[in-house]
Amino acid sequence: MDNPSHGSRSFTNGATGSFNTTANPCNPSLHRAFIALGSNVGERVEMIEKACSEMERANIRVKRTSSLFETAPMYVLDQDPFMNGVCEVETSLGPLELLDALQAIEIGLGRKKLIDKGPRSIDLDILLYDDQTVSHERLNIPHQLMLERDFVLRPLCQLIPHEIPPFAGHNTTYLSHLKSLPPPEPKPVATTYISKHFPPLHSTDPKRPTHIMAILNLTPDSFSDGGKHSPTDLSTLTNTVRSFIASGATILDIGGESTRPGSTPVGEAEELARVIPAIKHIRTSIPEAANIAISIDTYRARVAEEACAAGADIINDVSAGTLDPNMLTTMARTGKAVMLMHMRGTPSTMTQLTDYPHGIIHDVGAELLSRLSAAEAAGIRRWRIILDPGLGFAKNQPHDLAILRNLHTLRSDIQGLQYFPWLMGPSRKRFIGNLTGVKNASDRTWGTAATVSASIAGGADIVRVHDVKEMWQVAKVADAIYRVDEEDA
Repeated sequence: MDNPSHGSRSFTNGATGSFNTTANPCNPSLHRAFIALGSNVGERVEMIEKACSEMERANIRVKRTSSLFETAPMYVLDQDPFMNGVCEVETSLGPLELLDALQAIEIGLGRKKLIDKGPRSIDLDILLYDDQTVSHERLNIPHQLMLERDFVLRPLCQLIPHEIPPFAGHNTTYLSHLKSLPPPEPKPVATTYISKHFPPLHSTDPKRPTHIMAILNLTPDSFSDGGKHSPTDLSTLTNTVRSFIASGATILDIGGESTRPGSTPVGEAEELARVIPAIKHIRTSIPEAANIAISIDTYRARVAEEACAAGADIINDVSAGTLDPNMLTTMARTGKAVMLMHMRGTPSTMTQLTDYPHGIIHDVGAELLSRLSAAEAAGIRRWRIILDPGLGFAKNQPHDLAILRNLHTLRSDIQGLQYFPWLMGPSRKRFIGNLTGVKNASDRTWGTAATVSASIAGGADIVRVHDVKEMWQVAKVADAIYRVDEEDA
């Protein structure tokens, strides 16, 4: 167990035993610690997730996680890139007891140290323990070297950017230390994991491709394509899915209830009857869909759970967990990727909830941060989260245009929203009809094309669309224009 987690370094320096620790003032028996997570062998993200689960089993509660960053190895360069992150935990264990527990988890997950500073399937290292210092022949917390390591400070700064390291006389924050480091080369890449059959999303890679999410509404009343796709006509469903895939879709978003403004909810049983057979059919009977991600568009926890059991990879909740009190814990339990969208109220009330006193970007950002906190408290890992500003949901035309114009601000400038992938869903929306005068939603292809291009310019990672073939072409050209390194621009 090297400290922190990377294929090269140890924070143990042979110091004699000396402890200076303070328990959680709210509960003296509990302590706050920060654990570095690392892996560069096999299914790296899955191994890190297993380690988090094992920590929970050992009564080391994982309260929050950073994003995961793919980083280049150091010292021993002839090895695969690392996946690195940090988690905040709560534990009643003392420092050495925590060290023993983490080492036992590493061994239990098959960690074998074959080469010094070399590859490792899992690496768990104590970075901080309360706000105090620990000095022992087996353990040194904290260590000055952590302030020199981008792969430690970057994820740590997602959790405690403005705290100050517990060194005597020290008054510089972790974020200040990170900003003072020379830019790493190559740059760490934030990684959002979907499944082993689907490529991870790299939201900070300037050359990443935009994913096309095809809308597959199995509803009679959706605003644009209601009644077009029947959940009982599997032959037509097969042809539709094959057409979407051939046209460039990499994600299928399947919905069994319309969430258009003013829509009437259907019952849970009806929603299940619409989506579960379709998901099972796509997963078992359409070979072309083997590497396509399936997203279940629902705000109901039971529908989400059964859809994941049937083969869905992503839970896409327009309410970000506000419409079903069991949704966030269900998301965490499934371990699937999740899409958290900004919305207020319900589909029937949201058009009356459009007051943003501090501006649409500030208020949407603040409310998404609140939902992120709730998701983390429920146990959803940050590297499984995709965000959506919710075009058309509790927003009017100027709001939608402002979001399209300023998506880069949401992505990059609001503390706490950095490093996430973003989904944009402008397809055939009402504001496009208002601007163009096109009343028939299915005729809004040209207006949608402009919004898709604007979404990509603002940094969207996924665009959710009805017109897959046409929007794939738009995204392909927009990627060529906007998805470049600064050096290539």
